[in-house]
Amino acid sequence: MGPAGLIPGRPASHAGATLYSILDRSLLRQASDAATALRDTVAFARQAEELGYHRFWVAEHHSVPGVAGTAPTVRRPAVLI
Repeated sequence: MGPAGLIPGRPASHAGATLYSILDRSLLRQASDAATALRDTVAFARQAEELGYHRFWVAEHHSVPGVAGTAPTVRRPAVLI
């Protein structure tokens, strides 16, 4: 089950529903690479959609170690597939 009040596969656009979103930064994990982090972000976005989250955001961070991608415009096409 997703966040309180959400039913998997059912839009949360019903009157009175609280809309929940997720923010992801595509973090690099130890002994991993950027490609794996981006695949994890895509999998996370798909799971969020299945659980009925309203939006899936990707963060923009420049010159931050441990982040696989700095520009959401680069990651967005992969997440939208």
